Amino acid sequence: MPRDLPLGNGRLLVNFDSSYRVRDLYYPHVGRENHTIGHPFRFGVWCDGRFSWIEAPEWERDLRYRPETLVTQVTLTNQAMGLRLHCSDAVDFHEDVYIRHVQVENLADNEREVRLFFCHDFHISESSLSDTAYYRPWQRLLIHYKGSRYFAINACTDRGCGLDQFSTGNKEIEGAEGTWRDAEDGKLEGNPIAQGSVDSAVAVHVRVGGKSRADAYYWMSVGNTYDDVRTLDELVVGKTPAEMIRRTANYWHLWANKEGDEYADLAPALVELHKRSLLVMRTQVDETGAIIAATDSDIAQFGRDTYAYMWPRDGALVARAFGAAGFGQPIHKFFDFCSRIITKEGFFLHKYNADGSLGSSWHPWVYPEDGDLPVQEDETALVIWALWHHFERFRNIETIKPLYRPLIMRAANWMCEYRDPRTGLPRPSYDLWEVRYGIHAWTLGTVYGGLQAAASFARAFGETDLADKFAGTAEEIKTLTTRHFWQESLGRFVRTVYRVEGGALEPDPTLDASLCGLYRFGMYEASDPRIASTLNAMKDRLWVKTDVGGMARHDGDWYHRVSQDVEHVPGNPWFVCTAWLAQWYIAQAENAEQLEPAREVLHWILDRALPSGVLAEQVNPYTDQPLSVSPLTWSHAEYIIAVLDYVDKAAALESCAQCGLPLRPRRRHGHVLEKDVSAHQVGSPAPGSA
Repeated sequence: MPRDLPLGNGRLLVNFDSSYRVRDLYYPHVGRENHTIGHPFRFGVWCDGRFSWIEAPEWERDLRYRPETLVTQVTLTNQAMGLRLHCSDAVDFHEDVYIRHVQVENLADNEREVRLFFCHDFHISESSLSDTAYYRPWQRLLIHYKGSRYFAINACTDRGCGLDQFSTGNKEIEGAEGTWRDAEDGKLEGNPIAQGSVDSAVAVHVRVGGKSRADAYYWMSVGNTYDDVRTLDELVVGKTPAEMIRRTANYWHLWANKEGDEYADLAPALVELHKRSLLVMRTQVDETGAIIAATDSDIAQFGRDTYAYMWPRDGALVARAFGAAGFGQPIHKFFDFCSRIITKEGFFLHKYNADGSLGSSWHPWVYPEDGDLPVQEDETALVIWALWHHFERFRNIETIKPLYRPLIMRAANWMCEYRDPRTGLPRPSYDLWEVRYGIHAWTLGTVYGGLQAAASFARAFGETDLADKFAGTAEEIKTLTTRHFWQESLGRFVRTVYRVEGGALEPDPTLDASLCGLYRFGMYEASDPRIASTLNAMKDRLWVKTDVGGMARHDGDWYHRVSQDVEHVPGNPWFVCTAWLAQWYIAQAENAEQLEPAREVLHWILDRALPSGVLAEQVNPYTDQPLSVSPLTWSHAEYIIAVLDYVDKAAALESCAQCGLPLRPRRRHGHVLEKDVSAHQVGSPAPGSA
């Protein structure tokens, strides 16, 4: 079931499913530890002797956010019970507290009592072993704890603060389903403590007049000790939960709206999705700087592992989107994080946990030739490429100085050295889809961009010999790319060449969306006829030929495949790949009319977002339903880049039309590295924005 409505503050992250049940609760890191491991926290309602869980078919659910905030706007309607619930959820922007406001609307004419039940299926620190749940009667609080993880649960109405009902019990042992079953008669038994594999249920009661509304608040304080959560609970009571939600809404509204933002002629709904994408991405950034790929734990059903890691590739591309949109702080920490985890040799491994430890991997260390490594070289290259764009955008030399030797120079020297002495090409590595081991067009494009970025840094720091070395290696790789990847017989580039026995190179002509990497990082111009022929072939083959449409990753993609009709459905549509198509349309546009195809693609993405604005990894090619993880941070990043590219190109085209000068790309959002900036050394006046 796809995740929706992520809420977080960099330490505490809460995800809901499409039935509005809390399904993931991460603390103290985004992506690490998930204290539910996907088990639902149920929400139920009792009125007039009738009980219903909100995931039941009789409920009509509308799950959205308040505009431009990280506060939810959820409506739950049950006509049979004569009730409508208006819910607002927030994770406080500063404190580790999750709060829900439930406004109960009575659709009947008579006054009624409504009981709201909140159930907690904790697996603290990702295990059901040795948990404790207990009730504290003095504060009318319910506590869950294990080791250094504490959760305090409270509620209030206009009658004051404290739980009206509670119970704890066992689950997942000896046939026990859980304490949530105790709620279904509207009355909890009040068991005060349970240990081992435990859960809990609490209730808050409200009286609602006929055709009237009444308010209830529920919240959970999270910390490392009882004193931590007790102090947070007192803070919520003192400030009031309503004020905590209000201040959080105000904070995120200010965050999402920067002075001077312009969006050309894009429809308001596209702009709204752009801001929503920024907010959703922000929830996936840990306080340490790690940018997490996805925190949807349901993907674990397929392999007992998740996407809750920091891939340097994904992180770099997300950082690029943040920087292009003018958000420096989240990515300052990201590059510091990268500097801490890079190997002494100068490369990144597969993926990392939010605390900086090495993540799980399926890349073996056994390779046919000495010197080959289990790496995806694009992960190293893209961090340096994104860091140059970060510096170019913000011009903060103090953030670059401590990264120059341990990160930039170390990675650049490794990229220069990690080449096959027989061909001069980079050694084989895994492709960005993490499936094929070979020499890939995408990888070569990123290495070119990464080395040119390193050359720009070296030149800025006055180390011209190093700058010449890095730039010269990049140009050698470009020459070799043309020689080995351009296939005259096909009239286009190929995605991969494989090193076969004797060192010969064998091309793989399969069409792959990643071929856009050949222009995207500066190796070739978007308008180069060879790029145009390659990407046109890619578009013609990989656009899904159903009513849904969208771009597949590559021909014959098997990942989460739902169709065997490969001729019409080469793979499921991916938001990332579809956004790449929009970016290419924008990059090659020479007049305003040529931007129309890009607008159409942006609307395709908008139409397939969840009502909340959340973008999954893929969608079903027949039903539009989300597939794989949701949200995928990378999906939102590529949409943001496409929007900003569009805005910049539209402004440049308008300027050219007015002054009659040739089109010159603006620097702020364009993919192509601006080589002129590298001529300015550290200490020289920074060039003005283009």
